[in-house]
Amino acid sequence: MIHHLLNWLDSTGGLARSMLVYWRPGRQKSLQRLYQPFIQPGDIAFDIGAHLGDRSAAFHALGARVIALEPQPELAKWFQRIVRHPTVTLLPLAAGPEPSFADIAISSRHPTLSTLALGWREQIGERNESFRQVRWEQQLRVPVTTLDQLIEQYGEPSFIKIDVEGFEADVLAGLSQPVAALSVEFVAGALDVGRACVARLETLGDYRFNAIAGEQRHFHWPTWQTPETIIDWFSAQADGLASGDLYACRVDHPVVGRCD
Repeated sequence: MIHHLLNWLDSTGGLARSMLVYWRPGRQKSLQRLYQPFIQPGDIAFDIGAHLGDRSAAFHALGARVIALEPQPELAKWFQRIVRHPTVTLLPLAAGPEPSFADIAISSRHPTLSTLALGWREQIGERNESFRQVRWEQQLRVPVTTLDQLIEQYGEPSFIKIDVEGFEADVLAGLSQPVAALSVEFVAGALDVGRACVARLETLGDYRFNAIAGEQRHFHWPTWQTPETIIDWFSAQADGLASGDLYACRVDHPVVGRCD
C-alpha cells in the first residue's frame, strides 16, 4: 500500500515525506496501544487536525466513532483515500474559539505544518531551528467550527486529539465542558501555547497531565502531574524536548491512577 501511494505522490514531495512518517509499517499498532486506555468500543473520538488520518485510523481500529477535521483539501483527499469507513466522518473544517472563517497558511513542502496561528507562524522560525526552512507559500480561507458545536452535533467524545500548529489554545477556547481526556501538541520555541492550554483546562475542570516526547509511545512521568507542575515544566523549557504531546485527563479518569 505504501509503495503504491508513494509512487502516486512522486511529484509532491511534501505529501510523500508525510506519508513515510505517518504511515510507516508498524505505526498503527503502536498508536492503537497508546490510545487503548482512552478509547473503548462505541466511544466517540475527535481528531482535530487530522492530516493524513493515521490517528483517526487508530481510533477507528479501537472501535470509536471518529469525527475528523482537516481543512486542507489536498490532505483531506488523501485522508479519504486511506481511511474509508462509515464510522469515520471527515469534515473540511478547522476548529477555533468561535464559529467563523479564517485564513490557513499552507506549506507545500511541509503540509502537516500548516497553521491558522499568525503570531506563531511569524515567530516559530526565529525560536526553533527546525522551523527555519519552513515557508508558507499559500493561503486558504476555511470555515471554523468549535468543539462545543461538534459535541452538540455528534456527542461528547472520550478523547480529543488536537494538533494544529500553535492554534491549540484557540481550539480549547471553543470548549466549555470538561471532557474526559485529550491531547495537545507542543513545540520548543512556543511553549507559551502549552501553558495557555493548561490554563484553559483549569477553568473547565480538575485535570491531571502527562507528556509524550516527539513520536515516542511512553509517558514522560510515571505518575500524572498537577497543572502547577506542568506550567513550571513548560516555563523551564520542558526538559529541552523539541516537541511532543501533552495529555490531559480528568482526575476521575481511570488512567490517572496508572501509566503503561
